[in-house]
Amino acid sequence: MHWLLMLTLMIEPGPKPKLTTRIKELASVEGVRDNQLIGYGIVVGLAGTGDRRQTVFSAQSLSNMLERMGISVPPTSLRVANMAAVIVTATLPPFAQTGTRIDVTAASAGDASNLQGGLLLLTPLKGPDGQVYAVAQGPVGTGGFAAKGSGTSQTVNHPTVGRIAEGALVERMAPSVAPTSVLKLQLRRADFTTAARIAQAVNARFASGGKPVARAENSALVAIQMPASYSQQPIEFMAEVEGLSLEADRVAKVVINERTGTIVMGKEVRITPIAVFHGNLSVEIQTTLVVSQPAPLSAGQTTVVPQVAVAAKEERARNVVLKDGATVEELVRALTSIGSTPRDIISILQALRAAGALQAEMEII
Repeated sequence: MHWLLMLTLMIEPGPKPKLTTRIKELASVEGVRDNQLIGYGIVVGLAGTGDRRQTVFSAQSLSNMLERMGISVPPTSLRVANMAAVIVTATLPPFAQTGTRIDVTAASAGDASNLQGGLLLLTPLKGPDGQVYAVAQGPVGTGGFAAKGSGTSQTVNHPTVGRIAEGALVERMAPSVAPTSVLKLQLRRADFTTAARIAQAVNARFASGGKPVARAENSALVAIQMPASYSQQPIEFMAEVEGLSLEADRVAKVVINERTGTIVMGKEVRITPIAVFHGNLSVEIQTTLVVSQPAPLSAGQTTVVPQVAVAAKEERARNVVLKDGATVEELVRALTSIGSTPRDIISILQALRAAGALQAEMEII
């Protein structure tokens, strides 16, 4: 009897564990954000693949740089085939300290054909306020190449955009909001249910004496009053809040990419009872050119006579009947069993939505 009970417990499937997500993945602290940086620079050392004379600002930039070094050269006398003007961008993470290295991306601003093997010269990177927050310099890695010769050419990836890993040094800290007694969490995807669950999870962990410390102000913001026991440890309190786990809610949604025939659907998508009939009608028109040759020694002329043949073919309708509470998995399984292609499934899903049988949002990208 004990062995039978053990086998039953092993065979009987238990309840599926809930999929929980940490607050860290669902929300971010208000004011703790990245900052975009941009700058204008020069890439040198190119093997004749830089800007041409039509790009006037490249020669002007090189002339200005040489003049600051004590060398006066007119821009009209410079050949810029081995250099290229680039726009440099970077993302400054929050609380980045002075001396921290960050990655930068350089993209050609002129008519250079390839940045492979180039060296980015010292480039200041500014924020929206016009202040310099980082300085970039270093060799550019494109991850591709372009080659030409004897009338043929080959290009791999995109050689006019390159990246410099850890190519910029932070010179100034970005303005960040200092932690206060009230911590505000911004949801990455606004949802009332998820915001309420975050507040419940925080209250279950930190509420004392029945007084809640967190409340959802709206679908995208949760305000948390820092307990008095953490008044001298705000960072530790933030870390504990981010580590709390909960079951996030999401909207039932169907995403369709008609260009590639890709369909992405979640398990929350439900379909009301409905019958689906689907069949294809194809019409084919063929034109055959036939040469009409006159009889020998006759006055006729040789002509080309087109012969047009029209054929219509209609496939037998295939039907699928879905019961109440059918899931999207059951729908896809039923459609594939009758030989439906991704294009057919996209058309059927759009028809279901128009009929009001698809209980989900649909987004076509």
